[in-house]
Amino acid sequence: MSSKGRILIVDDEPDISDFLSAFFQLKGYEPQVANSGMEGLEKLKSFNPHVVLLDVRMPKMDGIETLRKIREHDENVGVIMVTAVHEVNIGREALKLGAADFVTKPIDLEYLETTVMVKLINLMS
Repeated sequence: MSSKGRILIVDDEPDISDFLSAFFQLKGYEPQVANSGMEGLEKLKSFNPHVVLLDVRMPKMDGIETLRKIREHDENVGVIMVTAVHEVNIGREALKLGAADFVTKPIDLEYLETTVMVKLINLMS
């Protein structure tokens, strides 16, 4: 059975990344988890995801810096930023760097899946 698409979940909180991974797996996607920006960049190269769910606030390398490095490697992968705090400046910066959307926690799973599906449709057309 083929998946609907590959999703890389990058979040330093294992409870969140594991929950999102289980959710997307149940929905027919192929998720992988990375618990830091550096691990996310490594998995980006080996897993080649269609979409990256990227936490903004992480130690060492935050989501914005990780997004910059993702764009150096892959200009086309869909990146959806996830954050507990909605900060307009961070949102603007993420969108300037090519993020597809900005989702705040607690996450509306229906909205998040719709955003992922739209990004996948755009990538495949």
